[in-house]
Amino acid sequence: MTDIIKLLPDHVANQIAAGEVVQRPASVVKELLENAIDAGATIIKLIVKDGGKALIQVVDDGSGMSETDARLSFERHATSKISSAQDLFNLRTKGFRGEALASIAAIAHVDMQTRTHTNEVGVHIKIEGSKIVSQEVVATPKGTSISVKNLFFNIPARRNFLKSNQVELRHITDEFHRVALVHPNIEFHFYNNGSEIFNLPKGKPRQRISHIFGSRMEDRLVPVNEETEVVKISGFICKPEFAKKSRGEQFFFANDRFIKSPYLHHAVSAAFEGLIKPDTYPGYFIYLEVDPSSIDINIHPTKTEVKFDDENTLYAILRSTVKHSLGQFNVAPILDFDHDPNLDTPYAYKEKGAVLPKVTVDATFNPFQEATERRSGGSFQKVSAKGWEDLYEGLDEDLDTDNFSSLAIESDSDVQGTMYTDDEVGEHLATTFQLRRKYVVSTVKSGMLVIHQNRAHERILFEKFLGEITVKEGVSQQLLFPLELSFNTQELGILQEIKDSLTNIGFAFESLEEETVKVTGVPLVVPESGIGTVLDRLIADYMEGFDTGSISQAEVLAQALSKNLAVRTGEILDQESQLALVNNLFACKEPTLSPFQKLTYTIISEGDIDKKFS
Repeated sequence: MTDIIKLLPDHVANQIAAGEVVQRPASVVKELLENAIDAGATIIKLIVKDGGKALIQVVDDGSGMSETDARLSFERHATSKISSAQDLFNLRTKGFRGEALASIAAIAHVDMQTRTHTNEVGVHIKIEGSKIVSQEVVATPKGTSISVKNLFFNIPARRNFLKSNQVELRHITDEFHRVALVHPNIEFHFYNNGSEIFNLPKGKPRQRISHIFGSRMEDRLVPVNEETEVVKISGFICKPEFAKKSRGEQFFFANDRFIKSPYLHHAVSAAFEGLIKPDTYPGYFIYLEVDPSSIDINIHPTKTEVKFDDENTLYAILRSTVKHSLGQFNVAPILDFDHDPNLDTPYAYKEKGAVLPKVTVDATFNPFQEATERRSGGSFQKVSAKGWEDLYEGLDEDLDTDNFSSLAIESDSDVQGTMYTDDEVGEHLATTFQLRRKYVVSTVKSGMLVIHQNRAHERILFEKFLGEITVKEGVSQQLLFPLELSFNTQELGILQEIKDSLTNIGFAFESLEEETVKVTGVPLVVPESGIGTVLDRLIADYMEGFDTGSISQAEVLAQALSKNLAVRTGEILDQESQLALVNNLFACKEPTLSPFQKLTYTIISEGDIDKKFS
């Protein structure tokens, strides 16, 4: 039998490694930014075109590379960070495996110019699919500039799996945030398609957070600080009243590296227990500093999943630290058992002064005066009782006691004040009724119809909004006074992206300026008091939903709106609303399933009911 095992060529091995290291353009951004930081850069520029598919360029003023180092940097497992296996347990740099540049060069066109501080000229290298096309001496500023063009040009299947430019840009922005937040001492610039998105000067962590997420974040932050033998904790948490429906503003950093840790996230959430609603998430920017030997950052190719030696202790310390900060800055309610609330001054009287009581005396009062007399001028007059019979005028006519057709009856389900005649109530009660404030039950020829009120209303609203976005016939309710709402740069970018679709369904915007949005009109189904909440939830659902499949923007938007505006489980529906729900559901094109592919109704046949009594 001949030998069948053979070594793979380097370019094939690099493409396989690229499948682990480079998942999308954001992965390239992460690797290049981390290399620039390891090079000691003080100014880093990120330039992106077409969501990173056409171009990703990172320019830094770091130490640069010599001609030999520049050539070796594209070889597999070539790195300056470690020299032995023991070094893996004392890592303080970003990249250390030496696979990033080799993997990127295997699936893209790479152009690198670099020069050290001591050399007068630098080196220019061009690589296409792991093949070096050219290498020459060039005059270039000190530092390194790496351009990655036509990502996945030689792997069409991987390129086809990339999302739209807007989605890929969103992932790139997330990676940029993760790197910029942990390095406030470095100046960052971010350009997309020729326009500057972020200009982040050097500063303190709190200033860096405000520059990224908007100036309104400044008043929402509560500092967190604790130092123990196990871990040093610093950073900020957001006040409970600013908890959101999305997980956007949640960042953990361990030894200046962004990490994902559901276990530590649970510790923070436990500290906020009772202060925020169950379906909301607290915001936090927490920096952990631990002994490098007590953390393993090499368990995943992306290096975002880590393993701590003593997670239980870290959990307890983090939870206690967050709770201490909430109490220390009077964010959490405090119980004072020595306080007597009866001694508190009512809120309405706090600013009022004392008023002396006044006594008035009726000098004309006569206790011997008869009840039927009154004082008029200077004499007494009798009060006439004539005409008292007129009060009962008309009551001697015969009453038609058999005619109760117009008598209004209010049933237990008429909680919204809807009134029906006796015939209407009988008819409606025989047609539909609400079960457990969750289902609407009705009768059909084959048996009993049970409708899930929340899912059914989602389907109705979904098809309504989808039609309005497509046909552009949404009805808008104009606000008497424009409503001003604040959003960060990323949220504002999403609103600008979906502005046309929102306008088609009835939203009207006066302006979408920096951090501020003026709303002048809303759809009829959106309550004026809930405009801000609806837009917040819409942005959160859109950010999470637009990347889950290949559905269109209009469908994602219609899904998000129907989810947030549909009737909830637990709401009481009157008879008219129940009937409207049934009729509108079966007028839909797809009444069986909700927009999220869940069953909206079921029919229990008469035979199934009979079997229960057999």
